[in-house]
Amino acid sequence: MSAPRQDPLRDPRFFADPYPAYDRLREGCPVQRVPTGSGGHSAYLITGHPEARAAFTDPRLSKDTARFFADRPSDRDLHPAVSRTMLTSDPPAHTRQRRVATPLFTAGRVRELRPYLTRVVDGLMAAWRPGTEVDLVAELAVPLPVTVVCELLGVPESDRATLTGWSHELFDATDTHRVDAASHRIGDYLTHLVETARATPGDGPLHSLLRDCDEGGLDRDETVSLAALLLVAGHETTTQFIGNAVLALLRHPEAFDRLRRDPDLIPGALDELLRFDSPVSVATFRYSTEDLRIGGFDIPAGFPVLIAPGAANRDPAPFPHPDRLDLDRDATAHLSFGHGIHRCPGAPLARAETEIALRTLLTRFPHTRLAVPEDSLTWRRTRLTRGLTALPLRLA
Repeated sequence: MSAPRQDPLRDPRFFADPYPAYDRLREGCPVQRVPTGSGGHSAYLITGHPEARAAFTDPRLSKDTARFFADRPSDRDLHPAVSRTMLTSDPPAHTRQRRVATPLFTAGRVRELRPYLTRVVDGLMAAWRPGTEVDLVAELAVPLPVTVVCELLGVPESDRATLTGWSHELFDATDTHRVDAASHRIGDYLTHLVETARATPGDGPLHSLLRDCDEGGLDRDETVSLAALLLVAGHETTTQFIGNAVLALLRHPEAFDRLRRDPDLIPGALDELLRFDSPVSVATFRYSTEDLRIGGFDIPAGFPVLIAPGAANRDPAPFPHPDRLDLDRDATAHLSFGHGIHRCPGAPLARAETEIALRTLLTRFPHTRLAVPEDSLTWRRTRLTRGLTALPLRLA
């Protein structure tokens, strides 16, 4: 099958519903060369599940973006704290930074946080009343993970809304200059935050994180980049996870009713909800450092490689009838959190936040429904993450 003539991930219809495009691409070839952008560049897009899983663990696919773009002209101007994070590095630098980040999100640590997470959710929903309308995205899905990660970083409440806005701009697929500007606002802010904390003795969460960074051998720039990664990745994907999960349940009343009747089923349903509408549509940048084969398909050296968890999670081979939300399905093989050494270390926290949000919503407002026609919902215009701009609900 010939490669698409235009970037298939920039079609306006893709943002509203990427799955028909993913199906066509996967059926044509699960690993294929596609155009990217409008400058004549191309990349290899991976849409099959076994191929994506293999690519996530192949050491010949590097995430070192600085190395890839070192000799390539570019008009991009991302702040180093955003462009040179753990997500854009290979071992041993990646190993050193991940060793600091992982303990923040262990299962035990998240269990300790659950009472706090519950208090945050309760506070956000305290004014909600049956018969009223709320925007789930603006009033719960955004502020919940933002509040949690900002507490971890010691960000004052007065600054959180501004940081959230910058983070959203960072994922704007339509305006690279806006993305670059947002990266500098975030990077400059966090640099100041870290330097201020270092100059001010204390025992808060940020001071604890800074001690961990020092003990882990991270320098100042690496410490700021870790803070940036925690801020952006720590809430963007969780926001989309919560919104996508609630919409999926509203679109499938039998699943909604089942969880409403037995909220203890919610933890076991999270993997299927993640699989069904992944908050990560296309994983972050990788490139081939040498000629290689993925699933029997050749990828030459020196090409960007895009792994699409959103497509892999709808592959009918591991997931029969993939377009059906099936709470009885074993969906643990989904790739929404990635796979291998770059698998999201914050996955346990994201799951806990979403579980508590869903449990509280279904328990307090068991007959909630959409407050607007479904076809009026709009989606954020970014191919990296998939999420709604708003989710108006009528509480009941």
